Amino acid sequence: MPYRVLIADDDKEIVEIISDALTDEGFFVSRAYNGSQVLDLMQSEKIDIFVLDIMMPEMDGLETLNQIRKDSDAPVLILSAKSRDIDKVIALKMGADDYVAKPFSMDELIARINAHLRREQKRERKGDVLHLGNIELYQSKWWAAVNGVPADLSTKEFQILSYFFANKNRVLTREQIYSAVWNDRYGGDLNTITVHIKNLRSKLGSEGHRIKTIWGIGYKLEGDG
Repeated sequence: MPYRVLIADDDKEIVEIISDALTDEGFFVSRAYNGSQVLDLMQSEKIDIFVLDIMMPEMDGLETLNQIRKDSDAPVLILSAKSRDIDKVIALKMGADDYVAKPFSMDELIARINAHLRREQKRERKGDVLHLGNIELYQSKWWAAVNGVPADLSTKEFQILSYFFANKNRVLTREQIYSAVWNDRYGGDLNTITVHIKNLRSKLGSEGHRIKTIWGIGYKLEGDG
């Protein structure tokens, strides 16, 4: 399955140039022009690697990086016209995996992207993939597959499934799920759990039946793996 790269830069010409080059290399590409769009795309697409410009409107690259790290461990490459060592150190300390100064060589950028993705593949081969029935959970890539076919889960759906995997065959209340996934122990609108579970079951297809509703209590993921 081709990897999906999210390119975020307020310079639309740069986004198009990078997107065209990556598409020619066989990648799927998502485009964003500010940090808010990045976070919105994360909710609907599984991003394998991020390439973020540091100077963006509404939410700059570093704040966007900080928000990404709350939900994803995918590699993040920072692009910036700033080449000072202190800027690189700040970005790396905040969770970036690489820092590329502008102007840059497209061949170098693609090589760096491929290098990070190879490292992600090695992590998977070292036991990063969990199995239950015909469900495969790729923890480092933040995506799941059923019978080898990607399930196309949103970030929250993936987090719910991960929480189920960590607690398989245990009954979980909606409050527990909300607290673990939304990081809010006080609980918000618990109806959102019902909606996400419904969507998750649908996307798991033939394996969706493994998520059992325990009436009056919550849910349970059943199976061995």
